[in-house]
Amino acid sequence: MSSASRTLVARLATMPARACRRAQQVHASPLTSVASSLPPRRSVAHNLATRFSLFSPSRCFSTTSATRHGHIDPPKPGEELYVTFVEKDGQEHKFAVSAGDNLLDIAQANDIEMEGACGGSCACSTCHVIVTEEAFYDKIPEPEDDENDMLDLAFGLTETSRLGCQVKMTKELDGLVVKLPSMTRNLQASDFK
Repeated sequence: MSSASRTLVARLATMPARACRRAQQVHASPLTSVASSLPPRRSVAHNLATRFSLFSPSRCFSTTSATRHGHIDPPKPGEELYVTFVEKDGQEHKFAVSAGDNLLDIAQANDIEMEGACGGSCACSTCHVIVTEEAFYDKIPEPEDDENDMLDLAFGLTETSRLGCQVKMTKELDGLVVKLPSMTRNLQASDFK
């Protein structure tokens, strides 16, 4: 990489933080704060920022990563509970989890293909799972009316179907095995026009 390229990369890496800090301090116009944070020589980044007005005093860019849905803390030693997800292709994944973790968060934290379009608010059926053993299904608290309404929309509904966002792990569910359905259905308002 040439020295000019390294310089440009270094300036681009620091520009959002400087522009944001400057905009918050003086509450200047977006273009003024960007211009004052850059050297007199105009870069490609400056031209783009000027043209598209990327910076404003009220919104700033962050260089930190976004919080991921499905974040769970690892279980404490000796308090592990185990759950197994069986994917559409039959591949099994067993995870050690903590009491209180729900199946949607566990799946998303471990990159299991479970959408959870509503973010776990029981407003869709994209976290539909099928409990493989009826003995475990009977240990899960009865579904609320909201969950039953959403399950009615689920693809491949069975007698042991549940929404992953509503099933929280307990000691009674240690060893639970759930199967992911062959597909999910995410209904949106645009589907009814």
